[in-house]
Amino acid sequence: MKNILFVCVENSNRSQMAQAFAKIYGYGKLQAYSAGSKPSGKINPRAIQSMRELGYDLSTHESKSLDELPEIGYEYAITMGCGDACPFVKAVHRVDWNIPDPRDMDEDDFRGVRNLIEAKVKALIEAI
Repeated sequence: MKNILFVCVENSNRSQMAQAFAKIYGYGKLQAYSAGSKPSGKINPRAIQSMRELGYDLSTHESKSLDELPEIGYEYAITMGCGDACPFVKAVHRVDWNIPDPRDMDEDDFRGVRNLIEAKVKALIEAI
């Protein structure tokens, strides 16, 4: 099992959706984690709704900081395009996906970001 970490600033939208897709598509192949450099402490209700449309309950997730992660090695540390660095996280590969923050987007654009994250997670899992 490979450990994958998704990082964004608030850990309320992008990294949470990435973790969810990794759990869905990477079941049995990887363990997915997410965290934020400045976590909001909550999951964005729009992210919850967006994932609910696909049959996933994101309301069971918690927004957390990088300090709350288990002290393990990660195969990948993936940032979402927010310039976040995770220097203390042990990762074999560090990748930035440069995904826009959907927080203030309309519903269609929000879904577009969700779908982009889904495609990137699927491609990552196929490459592992």
